[in-house]
Amino acid sequence: MPSGRTAGPHITDNKDGTVTVKYSPTERGLHEMDIKYDGNHIPGSPLQFYVDAVNSGHVTAFGPGLTHGTMNTPAAFTIVTKDAGEGGLSLAVEGPSKAEISCKDNKDGTCTVSYLPTVPGDYNIIVKFDDKHIPGSPFTAKITGDDSMRTSQLNVGTATDVSLKITETDLSSLTASIRAPSGHEEPCVLKRLPNRHIGISFTPKEVGEHVVSVKKSGKHVTNSPFKIMVGQSEIGDASKVKVYGQGLVEGHTFEVAEFIVDTRNAGYGGLGLSIEGPSKVDINCEDVEDGTCKVTFCPTEPGNYIINIKFADQHVPGSPFTVKVFGEGRMKESITRKRQAPSIATVGSTCDLNLKIPGEAGSAEMTAQVTSPGGKTADAEILRGEDSAYSVRFVPQEMGAHTVNVRYRGQHVPGSPFQFTVGPLGEGGAHKVRAGGTGLDRGVAGIPAEFSIWTREAGAGGLSIAVEGPSKAEITFEDRKDGSCGVAYVVQEPGDYEVSIKFNDEHIPDSPFIVPVATLSDDARRLTISSLQEKGLKVGQEASFAVQLNGARGLIDAKIHTPSGAIEECYITELDNDKHAIRFIPRENGVHSIDVRFNGSHVPGSPFKIRVGEPGQVGDPGMVSAFGPGLEGGTTGVASEFVVNTCNAGSGALSVTIDGPSKVKMDCQECPEGYTVSYTPMAPGSYLISIKYGGPQHIVGSPFKAKVSGPRLSGGHSLHETSSVIVETVSKATAMGGGAFASLPRFSSDASSVISRGAGLSKAFVGQKNTFTVDCSKAGTNMLMVGVHGPKTPCEEVYVKHMGNRMYNVTYTVKEQGSYILIVKWGDESVPGSPFHVTVP
Repeated sequence: MPSGRTAGPHITDNKDGTVTVKYSPTERGLHEMDIKYDGNHIPGSPLQFYVDAVNSGHVTAFGPGLTHGTMNTPAAFTIVTKDAGEGGLSLAVEGPSKAEISCKDNKDGTCTVSYLPTVPGDYNIIVKFDDKHIPGSPFTAKITGDDSMRTSQLNVGTATDVSLKITETDLSSLTASIRAPSGHEEPCVLKRLPNRHIGISFTPKEVGEHVVSVKKSGKHVTNSPFKIMVGQSEIGDASKVKVYGQGLVEGHTFEVAEFIVDTRNAGYGGLGLSIEGPSKVDINCEDVEDGTCKVTFCPTEPGNYIINIKFADQHVPGSPFTVKVFGEGRMKESITRKRQAPSIATVGSTCDLNLKIPGEAGSAEMTAQVTSPGGKTADAEILRGEDSAYSVRFVPQEMGAHTVNVRYRGQHVPGSPFQFTVGPLGEGGAHKVRAGGTGLDRGVAGIPAEFSIWTREAGAGGLSIAVEGPSKAEITFEDRKDGSCGVAYVVQEPGDYEVSIKFNDEHIPDSPFIVPVATLSDDARRLTISSLQEKGLKVGQEASFAVQLNGARGLIDAKIHTPSGAIEECYITELDNDKHAIRFIPRENGVHSIDVRFNGSHVPGSPFKIRVGEPGQVGDPGMVSAFGPGLEGGTTGVASEFVVNTCNAGSGALSVTIDGPSKVKMDCQECPEGYTVSYTPMAPGSYLISIKYGGPQHIVGSPFKAKVSGPRLSGGHSLHETSSVIVETVSKATAMGGGAFASLPRFSSDASSVISRGAGLSKAFVGQKNTFTVDCSKAGTNMLMVGVHGPKTPCEEVYVKHMGNRMYNVTYTVKEQGSYILIVKWGDESVPGSPFHVTVP
C-alpha cells in the first residue's frame, strides 16, 4: 500500500488448476502484490497496480506491461476508463526502440493495450486522459533480452597509487587500513610501487581527508598514520567520461568494431562494459598511449546490440548505446534421423561393436578387451572391414553391462571405454549416447570431417545433428544398423564450428563440440611438426617438439589442455629463421591436447594428443568403475554416496560433475577402493553425474542419472546448476588380504617457500570468477587450505584445484562489495603475505 501497510488478499482454489485472488484496497495510489508459489515469486510478481476511489472520474491502469517485459514479445496492460467522463485518451511508448502500440476496446469500460519492444532497456509508458497524466504516468518498464540474447561483460579497475614514507621492507609483516572522512574504515592493500617505494592503491569515493594506518604486530610503524587529501576532481564522475567511435553506431559480422573511452577527466573509478546482443562477443580493452582506452569486439550474428558503459557504477553520457550490426550470421545446417531400438544381446551369442577409425594404420596395433559385470576380463577379436571400419567381436557369458576397451597404440579410440549391455537395456536416454572421432576435434575446409555416434544403450528415439559456423555444412549420415552410425560433414570456410548432437531433443554428453576448421590455402598448411613424442612423457620433466615453417612467415602460438581441464601456454623458442621449438612441462598424468596455431589457424594435425606417464601410471578411464546408491538417487537434504574404484587404473585427474536442479554440497575422500564421493541435493528431480578420469573420457556408464525425491529446500531454486570437484589421484593397487593401515607420517614442509600470484589476491569483482595461483612445489609435502571471509559472512564459493606438481589454482566468487580477508595456509602455517586483504569495488 502507499502507506506501507500490508493487507492479506483472499485466495480461492477453483479446483481446475487455477486460483482467484480477491483484494479490497482501502487507499489510493500505487499498490504492490507479492504472489509466490512454493516460496518463489511467480513470473511477473510482484504485481504493481494503481487504485483510485470508485467512481472518482479518474482513469487508472494496471498490468505487467507497465513494469517489465521481454524484447520481441508483446507487453500488455489494461486501462480503466469507466465513469471517467468526457475526454480523450492518448498513449505513447518511448524507449531504445520504436514499439508498435495496439489498443483493444473491451466494451466494458476498459481497454487492453499492448506494445512490442524490439530492443532491451528502460521504456517510458505515457498514458494521458484529457491531456493530463493519469496516476503513475509516465510508467517505467524494464525490458530484458530474450533467450537468444547473449551478454558479454568486462570490468576494468581504476585506482590511484599513493606512496607512503615507510622504512619497513617486509610487506608480509605489515597491515593497513584507511578511514574515509565519513568515518568508514576498511582494510587496504600495501604494494610495492614501480619506484620501489611502498604505497597503497585505493579508489576514492569521498572528498576530504583520508587517514591511512600502517601497523606491524598491532603497533603503528614510523610516520603512521598518514593523511591523504582527496579533492572533488579525483572522485569518479561518470558525466565527465567521453566515448566515441563507429563501434557505438554500427558494425559488420566477423569484423572487429571499436570505440574509445576517455576517463582522463573523470577522476578514479571502475569501468564496466557489457554488450548484449544476438551473439556473445569477446570484449578487449587496450590502454592507448594518450591515456584513453580502445575497446574492441567482434559480433558473429547480425541484429541490434546494446552496449552499456558504466564508470563508478553510473552510466556514462549516452549509455546504453544501440549498435546495428549488418551482414551474414553463422550458418546452421541440421539433419534428424529416427533410431530404432537395438536387438537384445543374449548370453552365448556373438556380439559385435562396430567403429570407424579413419586414417589408422591397421588392426595390428589395435587391442580390445571386454570386462564382464562379474569383473572377468578377456581379449576380444578385432575384424577389419572396408574403408577403415572395424568390428570388435566377443561372446558374453554373463547378463548385464559389459565394459569394452578399444585401444590404438595404447590409447583409447574415440568413444572408448564403451558400455555394452547383454540382456534387457536400462532406462536409456540422451545421456547414454556416445560420440567420438576426429571430426569432433578438428577439420579442414573442403575435406569431410568424420565421427561416429553410438545410440545402442540409449534405446529408440530421434537423433539430430547440427553444424553451425561461418559457412553452411553438407552433412551425410550412415546407419550401420547395429546401434551405431557414421556422420561426415564438409564446410568450405575456416573458423570455429559448433557441432550439436541431440537425442530426443536433449544434448548428449559434452555436446555442443567446438571444432576448429583450418583451410588448405592457409600458410598454416605449410608447417610441419617433427620430434613430437606421443607417449612415455613424465610429469615434471620438460618435453619439446619442433615446428618447421617451410618458408611461411607469421606468428606461432601453442597452448596445452591438461586432463584436469586447465589451459597453459607453451614456451616457444626460435631455433633459426625457419624452425621453432615448442616446450612445455607436464604437471599431471593423462592425455593432454596441444593446440598449435600459425597466424591464428591450426597447423596440420592440431590439436595433437599426447600421453603423459608410463602404462600403468597414466589414469586409464577404462580401468575405472563406479558403484553405490548415490548413482541411482537420494533425498533432498541428505548426503548420497558412491565409490569410484580407481584400483589398477594408475594416477590421474578424477573429475566428478553433477548437473541438476540445485547446487549440491560435494565431498571427495580417499578410501581403500579409490575415492568416496558424497553430495547433498537441495531440490527434487534428475541429476546427471559425470565421472571422467585422466582426461576428457567418461568412465563406462557415465554420465549416471540419479533421481532425487523430497521437498525443495533453501538453496534449491534454480532450473539448472552445476557442481564439480577435481582430485589429482594417486596410484592404487587392489588390496590383497587383510592388514592394518600404517599411520600417516608427519609432513615435512616449509610454508615460507610457498609463492602466491594473481590478481585475486588483491582485488575481486562481484559475480565473476576471481583467481590466483599457489606454487607449493618447493615447500615440501602438506595440505593447502584457503579461506575467504567478507564484510559480513564467509565467501560464497572457493574452489582449490591441484594442477600437478603441487601447483594449485584457486577460484572464488563474491556476492557483495566491501573488504575481504583471504587466508592461505600450507598445513598449519600461513604462507607469505597471508592474510591477504581483498577489495571488492
